[in-house]
Amino acid sequence: MTVALLVIDVQEEALEGCPDAAGLLGRINDLSRRAGAAGVPVIFVRHEGVDGELVRDSPGWQFAAGLERDEGSHIVEKTFRDAFAHTELAALLERLGVRRLVVAGIHSDFCVQTTALSALIQGYDIALVSDGHATRPEPGGAPIPAEAIQAFITSRFSTLRYPGRTIEVLPAAEAAELLAE
Repeated sequence: MTVALLVIDVQEEALEGCPDAAGLLGRINDLSRRAGAAGVPVIFVRHEGVDGELVRDSPGWQFAAGLERDEGSHIVEKTFRDAFAHTELAALLERLGVRRLVVAGIHSDFCVQTTALSALIQGYDIALVSDGHATRPEPGGAPIPAEAIQAFITSRFSTLRYPGRTIEVLPAAEAAELLAE
């Protein structure tokens, strides 16, 4: 089974306000380097908002300054929370022979969760990197701490079952082993 690392929306604006942003970038960069060294495809997804956020070519739309991307990596542009919706992601994964995705990125409760669930529906096994996704605090009257949102998404995936699919939730250190298989 061919595996790929899927890094979702690690962009300047999306990273703002995420707790432990430097640690998150370090873990994602380590996974990306390990995947590249093992010949595993690395796919970076970049979101373009239609609501004034993450405007194409703006400073906030750019990949985060500390994000390392190898020349052999792939970039998929998206406009919906689901990285499969109206993108080339499914076709790219098919060309690469990928059946299992190691998923990391930003925002846990939006694009990471939606894309991982879509991947299951479309026939992919997933491994969510438990310390490789993050979000910002929920805005508004009674904010939810970002760490609570991340923990909630991680806990839901750790108990998720889907017919015929393998779902794992692993810390980056263990997810790195999947990329070396």
